[in-house]
Amino acid sequence: MKDETAEIILCLIEKSELKITPAELEKKAAVQFNVKRKNIKAVIRSLVEKGELQYTYIFGRTFIEKSFHKPVRLSKHVIIKPPGVLVQDKEKDDVVIKIKDGASFGTGRHPTTLLAVNGLEYLLKDSCFIKKNNDTDLLDIGTGSGILLITALMLGIKRAVGIDIDPCSLYDAGENIKENDLKDRAKILGISIDDIKDKFQLITANLRYPTLKNLFPKINEITTKNGAVVVSGLKTCEADRLVNIYTEKYFKLEWRLNKKDWTGLVFVKQ
Repeated sequence: MKDETAEIILCLIEKSELKITPAELEKKAAVQFNVKRKNIKAVIRSLVEKGELQYTYIFGRTFIEKSFHKPVRLSKHVIIKPPGVLVQDKEKDDVVIKIKDGASFGTGRHPTTLLAVNGLEYLLKDSCFIKKNNDTDLLDIGTGSGILLITALMLGIKRAVGIDIDPCSLYDAGENIKENDLKDRAKILGISIDDIKDKFQLITANLRYPTLKNLFPKINEITTKNGAVVVSGLKTCEADRLVNIYTEKYFKLEWRLNKKDWTGLVFVKQ
């Protein structure tokens, strides 16, 4: 019964579109699955002790979330983990990315990060992109923790540049690049996309719809022929509008995935 209750709790957290409080989680499990609340509390406590779940605190409220103080699989081949933590179930083709739990966005907790990682995995492992673009350069717009830049390098991109105007992100991304021994292949710059003059075979951007829409002319300008753009940060109801903008003349939609009312997209330039 404990194992079943644990699966129910983990499933409810995974499927919840919003952060969920312990009380809300107990109520949902009790109502939907007829589980006694005292049993739910005991299982939550056990999952926290095992490192499966963790309490987070935002503006005085307590939430219960998936824990990232242990290795977490973000996609079929990409595992994220804190530095110093061992991965027990690593497969031959897996890549393991070390990310410090800093102040910047991109620790793997948010669905948009997971979608972008899955988009990169599709492009760099499941498609012919690398074969068509042997000498590859990546631009990561709004790099945050640097997780997308690091993922792309680990999956086969040769060199990468991450840009951000947030000082915390510049520091965190730099530290994470060092943790993953990628200093020779990556640069982090405190500039805006308007300062970028070079062209890139791959661009990543985990940003909201208005920003992705406004950046389209510049992204199109700096993406090489046969290059690709991986975007996330879109609400699913916004995705079709962005697809129409990108595919009207210059790009083809190659991949799409929805998760918790968010959407990730991969475009390839014609």
